[in-house]
Amino acid sequence: MRTEPNLTRRVERVFARLDREPERPAHVGMPRMSRHRVVLFGLTLSFYLAIVVAVLVTSWLVAFDWQVMFFRPYQQWPEIHAFLDYWVVLGQRGPTAVMVTAWLGWRSWRQHTLRPLLMFGTALLLLNATVGAAKYGMGRAGPHYATMIGSNEMWQGGDIFPSGHTANAVVTWGILAYLASTPRARRWLSAVSAVISLSVGLTTVYLGTHWLSDVLLGWAAGLLILLALPWIEPLVARVEARILAVRHRLRAARTGAEPPPEPLPAPAPARTREPVGTTNRPGSRPSALLPQGPHTPRGERTPATPAGSRRPAGTRGSARAGTADPQRA
Repeated sequence: MRTEPNLTRRVERVFARLDREPERPAHVGMPRMSRHRVVLFGLTLSFYLAIVVAVLVTSWLVAFDWQVMFFRPYQQWPEIHAFLDYWVVLGQRGPTAVMVTAWLGWRSWRQHTLRPLLMFGTALLLLNATVGAAKYGMGRAGPHYATMIGSNEMWQGGDIFPSGHTANAVVTWGILAYLASTPRARRWLSAVSAVISLSVGLTTVYLGTHWLSDVLLGWAAGLLILLALPWIEPLVARVEARILAVRHRLRAARTGAEPPPEPLPAPAPARTREPVGTTNRPGSRPSALLPQGPHTPRGERTPATPAGSRRPAGTRGSARAGTADPQRA
């Protein structure tokens, strides 16, 4: 008999928490597109274009790709092959998206904001659009499907340039550092995401599924998306506001209650008192706190009290009644 009321109260508390209005915590910082971040974005974009040009012109980078492929890393260290087969899953889109979505969903529920989930979904959309377009646009074949020794294997119907596993590892694990609540957590998550991204990219080279230049371009492609996320923040904020507005309307239609009022604008900052001696604005009356000269109109002058004269205590009532001050008499 005691279990049912307790269980009912717990369920009610859970639904009450879910029904609370989402609000962004005040202590959670939002990364901004600073000058330092813009410089990093430009350098990374230059590196991305340099890798693409180096592969297109069949430069020394393509020759190095073939040297690594002939080295056969998976034959040099066969004892770690089984472990790396599972480790490379950390860069696979499906499993990592499920894990990170579950974590960010819990974060959204705790912080009462849709921003973590919306930012992760936006990052994945950008990843699919940019990396997918580059893959199918250049059509590079992988090491296992190479047709001519020393060639760049471009426009052969492949889809490995840039490496999708590598770019996905950078974005999926890097978004956790981007959405971190504290600077310390951001530093730790940045280090963890960097280790995972580097190791996943090198694992694909070890397994022979990607050229080394594919991995280099995958690192650059994922980093470009992470660096560009602050430019997407205003759009995500508007999408979140639209979703909450639709939620309010549906709730009001279901319950018959009026929708919540629009938030009032922030109050204007209070004006500070002008210091003595400052010039009044044109058309405004002179302040009573300012010293008045001989040309001040009589109606705007304040009655002056002679220096050294003080009205004794207890004589205010007699003055109002019209009686004379006994001391002055």
